[in-house]
Amino acid sequence: MTVSSRKAVAAAILLAALAVQTALATKARALEPIPGSITFQGQPTTKLVKSPIGSTFSHRFYADGAHYEETYKIGQDRSLELVRRQQLSNR
Repeated sequence: MTVSSRKAVAAAILLAALAVQTALATKARALEPIPGSITFQGQPTTKLVKSPIGSTFSHRFYADGAHYEETYKIGQDRSLELVRRQQLSNR
């Protein structure tokens, strides 16, 4: 094996390791539903069939003494993915 081919193999291994690490880190940072979230007790039994796949919508609610706004994205299978949560106030 030549020096240049060893470098190419090493670079490919490094890129693969970084891709795996990035994928795992993204999953680890996924938002978890809290009481009041639409998906807190799992996916809803009804699906949003008229909304386009990939579209988003907001949900506002009150929990643990604070107001929240969450943003959900409609997946390919019509499941809901929690993509953002913002605490609006403490009252």
